[in-house]
Amino acid sequence: MKIPVCFLLCLLFACNPARKEDNIVRVKLLRGPSAIAFAQLMDTSVTVNGKLLQIEVVDSPELIQAHLIKGEAELAVLPMLSAVNLYNKGVNYPLLGCPLWGTLYVVGRDSTSGVLHLFGSGTSPDILTRYYLNNHPEWKPELNYTFGSARDLFTGLLSGTVQTAVLSEPFVSMALKKDSTVRLVADLNRPDPDAQGFAQTAIVLSERGMQMQPTLDSLLRASCRFAVEQPDQAIRILEEKGIFAKGMLTESSIHRCRIDYVPACRAKEAVQNLLTIILAYEPKALGGKLPDDTFFLCEH
Repeated sequence: MKIPVCFLLCLLFACNPARKEDNIVRVKLLRGPSAIAFAQLMDTSVTVNGKLLQIEVVDSPELIQAHLIKGEAELAVLPMLSAVNLYNKGVNYPLLGCPLWGTLYVVGRDSTSGVLHLFGSGTSPDILTRYYLNNHPEWKPELNYTFGSARDLFTGLLSGTVQTAVLSEPFVSMALKKDSTVRLVADLNRPDPDAQGFAQTAIVLSERGMQMQPTLDSLLRASCRFAVEQPDQAIRILEEKGIFAKGMLTESSIHRCRIDYVPACRAKEAVQNLLTIILAYEPKALGGKLPDDTFFLCEH
């Protein structure tokens, strides 16, 4: 018996409906300060070119990198070092923009301490600490990397095991709040007082998401402005979503993150300045080279 071709075609399409990802914009967002910039977008149902923005908070840069290698995101937020390293290895997620301009500070009880504790050898905290110390030769502490995470380092500071440490927000504000003897010792985020800061965080975009670039730029600019102008509401959203524990974030935390969305074209010089420093101190962190100009997405 012959089966009509039209019946076979109908059967084929019925068994192969549109893929779910065709109707959504998959966003992989690193848990931590980066999430503050996305608070407004997490609080409402947002569509981009008719597609729903679906935000997943991911616990580590390594997990986000795995998603990008598999092509499982249209948009992702991760450390600039990780973004450049992946791009240099052929993972095609260029830079859409930068939402944060530095969250790293030296905090402690003694600004002349002979030991400075930090974590993550070869990562941004380590590199920017060494860069700062090279530019402030009057302070020559021994660098101690025995703590494996920011939380462990924070706990060590509060217990008195550590006197001086490099911490990121929100641990900086938590330490200042919990122990009145702890104070800000140094700001590692700006090479000079007039600089905006270091573009340590990257928002990258897949080829599939390129047509959404203008809309995404506008949404991200508005969401960053919301966090800065309405920090109490941003904190409420992030606590309700379980991104941060209650009381972990403060308005001061948000202020010290220097949240300001800058599209890749305008951020290019600042990003290149940071990457030049990183290349000088830790070439392998970038895969041994600076990215070419195609890393920076510009509207045409």
